[in-house]
Amino acid sequence: MPIYEYKCRKCDKVYEEFQSIHDKPLKYCEVCKGRLQKVFSSVGISFKGSGFYSNDSQKSKSPAAQTPAKKEVKPEPKPDLPAKS
Repeated sequence: MPIYEYKCRKCDKVYEEFQSIHDKPLKYCEVCKGRLQKVFSSVGISFKGSGFYSNDSQKSKSPAAQTPAKKEVKPEPKPDLPAKS
């Protein structure tokens, strides 16, 4: 269940309540009977891996920035050596 945070407009008391999404929001402070206001906080999100930034998957537009294709290097065959006796 999510935790909702409320703050009293009159006495500034802060409440944290476990409530279902379907529950009605709290309206009145238990201490002074003032009106409660729901507090919205920022949530920390961490994106890991590639593909989250606009420059991750873009191809270069300038031809100077493009690298030439690599040539496949094949090893030269070794000459046959005489067998040791």
